[in-house]
Amino acid sequence: MAKFLTTTGVSHLLEELIKGTQDRLILISPYLQFHNKIKNNIENLNVQKRDIRIVYRENKLQVDENNWLESQIGVRTSICPTLHSKCYLNESEAIVTSMNLYSFSQQNNDEMGIHVTKEKDPELYKDIYNEAQRLLTISKEIRVSVKTIEKEIEKPMLTREKLSPKQKDYSNSTYKSTSALAKIIEVSGKDLFEFFEEHGLIEKEGKSWCLTEEGEEYGATMKKGQYGEYVAWPEDILEELEDELDLFFDEE
Repeated sequence: MAKFLTTTGVSHLLEELIKGTQDRLILISPYLQFHNKIKNNIENLNVQKRDIRIVYRENKLQVDENNWLESQIGVRTSICPTLHSKCYLNESEAIVTSMNLYSFSQQNNDEMGIHVTKEKDPELYKDIYNEAQRLLTISKEIRVSVKTIEKEIEKPMLTREKLSPKQKDYSNSTYKSTSALAKIIEVSGKDLFEFFEEHGLIEKEGKSWCLTEEGEEYGATMKKGQYGEYVAWPEDILEELEDELDLFFDEE
């Protein structure tokens, strides 16, 4: 029977899943930034010549992550541009979760997931395994290089063009100010304003923040408050921009 996991549970069982791999390990996550413990476990498996596959979304890693991956001869990495799934599995168990294989997510976010074993849930495990295989099939296998990543990091890690809203119906969402959203994800209001400005969702006019057309596409609106008009965001935007927020604030 599948087991429900909180953030702590996902982190703990992910480490145990990696350590317990006897044959093949598949790690699927849009963004990568490894804890030292995760690195050590992967290195140990690599020395034992286990089959290790990593699928992620963009070939834009931090230099340290890139150099470490390059040093792991035998670890096969693939790029899937449409990837949003997070799934980690070996030959006997799997974790499907909201958590990226990313230090910021593991330390700061409220995540959840399910843990499935092949022994207790063979059909469910098979479905997860088959989908992981499909993602491996459609992904492009690459060999990371330091030269490539050093060129890439000279560019902004995120650009305005990459933000395209997926969710159109915000009718059931609670609207909050930028400062209120910042409190929810435990960052400063100033930094969250900077995130929205950098990605073209708001702009400064005089001393006031105004909404752009791009911001309106995310369901934002202007509301009147005690001190004048302010930008109000649907709370659901935090889920929609989760990966971009993780990456932005981790770089801070």
